[in-house]
Amino acid sequence: MSEKMMKAAVLHASNDLRYEDYPMPEMKPGCIKIRIRACGICGSDIPRVLGNAAHFFPIVLGHEFSGEVAEIAEGVEGFKVGDRVVCASLIPCFKCPDCARGHFSLCKHYTFIGSRIQGGFADYVVVPAVNVVKFSDKYSFEEAALIEPASVAMHGIECNDYKGGGAVAVVGAGTIGLFTAQWAEIMGASKVIFFDVDDDRLALAKAITGFDGVNTLKKPAAEAAKELTDGFGFDYVFGVSGAPASYLTCFEVTANKAHVCFIGTPTGSVTFTAAQWELINRRELRVTGSWMSYTSPFPGKAWTMCAEYLSSGKLKCDSRMVHKVFNMSECKEAFDCYKNPGEVKGRILLVNKD
Repeated sequence: MSEKMMKAAVLHASNDLRYEDYPMPEMKPGCIKIRIRACGICGSDIPRVLGNAAHFFPIVLGHEFSGEVAEIAEGVEGFKVGDRVVCASLIPCFKCPDCARGHFSLCKHYTFIGSRIQGGFADYVVVPAVNVVKFSDKYSFEEAALIEPASVAMHGIECNDYKGGGAVAVVGAGTIGLFTAQWAEIMGASKVIFFDVDDDRLALAKAITGFDGVNTLKKPAAEAAKELTDGFGFDYVFGVSGAPASYLTCFEVTANKAHVCFIGTPTGSVTFTAAQWELINRRELRVTGSWMSYTSPFPGKAWTMCAEYLSSGKLKCDSRMVHKVFNMSECKEAFDCYKNPGEVKGRILLVNKD
């Protein structure tokens, strides 16, 4: 019998992405086959395609996807063919000490859909049923593909031990930054301000969320923070940009005893003077990181909250968060957009049409 095939965007080498025939993934016990409808290009996908960050070749990337249940393994309950779903991409071992504590994002023996095994830049993907989350038909497949970055923002809120009532600074007005700001407002922030270096991103953030922003190339971050908070600084700071300079901005805008959480990962080396780093001591800052979005019960409340709050309309997934939509067959053209720094202002989505 000949092998069943589908179409996929297959990465064969750096900057060698081809839309071509690819083996259909086989069903496995405890799994669900998903017909991919939309898949976002994450910042982590860009160096894998255009650089040398892919784990191996050939590989089908893509981990921010939505679609429909196409097939269900025997014994899997709670789903039916046609359900609209998203997928949590981490597959933890469920056995190591971190997993035993419910810290699935920190699992040392994980695999990952879309970087270590076949992902969502394809017609179909087969994933464990425990990773699958249903979503409402009140929003589109394109909107649902943003649940993954929304969950990353929610996890950052949790890691920063966020409490309502304080002033919040979001350093980086990209997709995850937009969701971080919304979650902060939902949970009771007294003030939310964006800090970025791009006027277009700040204008879009204002249009979508209603929150003002500061361009730190035009006004010193520390000065702006004092003016905006009656001299106190921000109580909670979320570093969402990967730009090395943004890490200093995070410390500069803090109040005494502030909480600082770094959600974004640096795109280059980050250096501080002694005086800059000393802000952690002098202001008695609480500094933490945030990695992915998976907690107990797996995949975690960040995922269920995103699905619920998008359905209710409390969390906005604005179409303006999407820079452009390409057909899956146009995958190379989509990634070519990232060759021009500053061109892409939001998520790019790859979609499969009927």
